Amino acid sequence: MKRLWVGILFLLLFLPILSARAQDKTIEELQKKILELQQEENTLSKQIGLLDSQISLTTLRINTIRAAITKLTAEIDELAGEIERLEELLTRRTELVLRRIPESYKRKSTSQFGMLFLSSSFSDFVARVKYISIIQEHDAALLFQLKAAQNNFEERKGLREEKKLAQEKLKKQLEQESASLARQKKEKQVLLEQTKNSETVYQKLLAQALAEKQALDRALIESVKIGPVKKGDPIAVVGNSGYPGCSTGPHLHFEIRKGGTWVDPGGYLSSKNIKDEQNGGDRTVGGGSWDWPLEDTIRLTQYYGNTPYSWRYQYSGGIHTGYDMVSTGSNIIRTPRDGELYSSSQPCGSGSIIKIKYIDHGDGVLSFYLHVQ
Repeated sequence: MKRLWVGILFLLLFLPILSARAQDKTIEELQKKILELQQEENTLSKQIGLLDSQISLTTLRINTIRAAITKLTAEIDELAGEIERLEELLTRRTELVLRRIPESYKRKSTSQFGMLFLSSSFSDFVARVKYISIIQEHDAALLFQLKAAQNNFEERKGLREEKKLAQEKLKKQLEQESASLARQKKEKQVLLEQTKNSETVYQKLLAQALAEKQALDRALIESVKIGPVKKGDPIAVVGNSGYPGCSTGPHLHFEIRKGGTWVDPGGYLSSKNIKDEQNGGDRTVGGGSWDWPLEDTIRLTQYYGNTPYSWRYQYSGGIHTGYDMVSTGSNIIRTPRDGELYSSSQPCGSGSIIKIKYIDHGDGVLSFYLHVQ
């Protein structure tokens, strides 16, 4: 029986440690697998394996964060109980000290001569002096205990606040990881739906995305200068040029480059409420001063950055380089900011021709408009 209890105690003490080490090892193995997959030749099976590994890694992180939140919640609840008990103790000791203050004052105001006068004998006088000395020691100890209780009370309150802050930080991390997991699962679903689990279709879609990027690069060299445009001027109409080589349907691909590097258009466009067709619902997007190139209501079908369709954009490291959008109000594309307008038509796979407009806004900032009529 003794051995059994020792074994149970061992499990209670060391199982959490062993579990944490096992999780850390699994995370390391998944991270290593992701790195290895990224070095392999780009195939559909590799992309599926990469997504599966990312999903497993994110799921493990979520479970780890949830366990940490649960542990912190228990510790915060325990501290709340301690604080409540300490508060009661502090109240009692404070009341006791307040009652003793008048008595101590009276004792201090009585001189030894007065005690001698009040004593019936010398031995009675000595007893009175000893009694007062003991009472003074008790008063000092009581004040010390009160101060210790105050310090302990403040310490536990501070520790509880620290744990609450840590808990809130973990909750935000949990939201971020949960959003990443939802995006990764959707990316895998979109991948399988669009490729029909076919390597041939997968490679074709990658080639189409690359062809669009190459057409855009050629447009920078071979375009024709149209001239200056002002904010709000119409410059094109939303179209589907490039279909089927590098377009899947009528939309505007709006892209911004700064110093030759892709940047998030949301940092330039003004704040606007749009229909979020990538994630669902409505959303406010934008934090700059530029007008949007389309009128309301705008439906944003794909954002800049990591999206459910990012697997197509191998040339940019899996980053969608602009905003894909359509408008329910008008197909007219308007200038978001003053600049010099350029126009180009480029081959874009399978004999398709994609029409591209771009505006040079100065200071190395260019805005691009793809698939226009």
